[in-house]
Amino acid sequence: MAEVINMPRLSDTMEEGKIEVWHKKVGDKIAYGDILAEIETDKAVQEFEADIDGILLWILNEGESTPVESPMAIIGEEGEDISGLLPGGSEENKSSEKSANQKEGETPEVSEIPEDKDDMDDVEEGAADADSSSKSDGTTEIPENVQIINMPRLSDTMVDGKVEVWHKNIGDKVAYGDILAEIETDKAIQEFEADIEGVLLYRIEEAEAVPVDSLMAIIGPEGTDVSAIVASGGKLESKQAPTTENKEVKQEKETQKKEEKTVEVSKDQRIFISPLAKKLAGEKGIDFTQIKGSGENGRIVKKDVENYKTAEKTQEKPVAAKTTPTTLVSGESEKVANSKMRQTIAKRLSQSKFTAPHYYLNIEVDMENIMAARKQINEIAEVKISFNDIIVKAVAMALRKHPQVNSSWTDTETIWHGDINIGVAVAVPDGLVVPVVRHADQKSLSDISTEVKDMAGRSRDKKIKADELEGSTFTVSNLGAYGIESFTSIINQPNSCILSVGAIVEKPVVKNGQILIGNRMKLSMACDHRTVDGATGSLYLQTLKQYLETPMSMFL
Repeated sequence: MAEVINMPRLSDTMEEGKIEVWHKKVGDKIAYGDILAEIETDKAVQEFEADIDGILLWILNEGESTPVESPMAIIGEEGEDISGLLPGGSEENKSSEKSANQKEGETPEVSEIPEDKDDMDDVEEGAADADSSSKSDGTTEIPENVQIINMPRLSDTMVDGKVEVWHKNIGDKVAYGDILAEIETDKAIQEFEADIEGVLLYRIEEAEAVPVDSLMAIIGPEGTDVSAIVASGGKLESKQAPTTENKEVKQEKETQKKEEKTVEVSKDQRIFISPLAKKLAGEKGIDFTQIKGSGENGRIVKKDVENYKTAEKTQEKPVAAKTTPTTLVSGESEKVANSKMRQTIAKRLSQSKFTAPHYYLNIEVDMENIMAARKQINEIAEVKISFNDIIVKAVAMALRKHPQVNSSWTDTETIWHGDINIGVAVAVPDGLVVPVVRHADQKSLSDISTEVKDMAGRSRDKKIKADELEGSTFTVSNLGAYGIESFTSIINQPNSCILSVGAIVEKPVVKNGQILIGNRMKLSMACDHRTVDGATGSLYLQTLKQYLETPMSMFL
């Protein structure tokens, strides 16, 4: 008996998924554990395995998004009638059967288009005297092979997005994997790749902010009239998901699989590479095992293959949005539009400051032993260790001893986190971002240093991934490099605390009744009084001070 495979929920913030690529086509035999498809969620592209055996009878189109728990595929016995299980049920049997039997790579029809020219004229000159694709309820039937591209959700907090720059003009041909645009979210600017082919028929204006899931572009056959689609805001004719009366749907197993497609190189080494990058490397005769990937988990993407062969060519990057005013003279003023990042910073910090009852604990640390230890480490280490790397490590280890500080407040409960993920504030041209060092208490100083340098560099180049900015449990903000001796910070919610780190200052200190020259550093910790009381925060800072003043204790 046929089984409906629904779109699984592959992340806690996932609302819909998009089929990136199918590994099986209609008519193929499916065995338990086979990789059916690669699904793009709001955070990553993940492989999806079959948990039943049978024949693949129907699939959603590649590049098509659908809500979680809505139909994605149907598996059953060869020749089995699935008309009652298809989206829309028996009322759409004719078009559904066409979808179920479509050739691989074709786009199923959403609406019936008259095949005869005279029939088309009848539609255009009908008594309704309105656009043939418009519905009375405001939805629109989409012409054959026309694909709507909506504003994607590129982070879990993204509400709307702005196209910073388009890489394709209206009328340009678009191929799978082409960079269509650079989109500014509330956290970073990210490149957006096409996952369909055709001609760009419509696009929103650059610098225009639109809500997530609203119309951003339209791709289809050259010359297609899309005015009615644009006028309707890209609303599609709604389809009903199969009900329990049609079929008792089996609950999908939602075990999260590895995030990226991999290619086996040897028993001990794996190379992460996208299907498009692998294909392009083969066409260019490039050994992709020699390419360093810039994607998540070192994944090789299309641009890595292109840049590998044309590395000697410097490609001019589009100019980013203006973030600082020009030189002004007396009597002049200039208005600079607030970027999405600045708007989000303002919103989240205001929310934190006015909802979390902040209080501040200050302490001064003797840095003599840390300075000596760092000098010795850097004489033998391949990776140069900074003072901030040592502070991040010490902060994480102290949190392991004081789990109440590693917490988050909600209206109904306080969450004590088992993972220690340290956010490290990084200044960027238009504000700041907070990349996250995960499991920092378990990492070596070299690992922390490498990770922080990499993420800080990509943050400034606007290449940081959205999921690398999420999940912190404690934050460190260091302005010592700017000569700031002490300062206070606003808590980076949902964290309970943030540590402000000042500069190491040479100053007179009293030791054993004598005035000597010492090196001291001031720390200020902002705490949320709802989760961390004064005594709890003070005990934490004492442990942190011990680690910093006797660095060997971190390795015991």
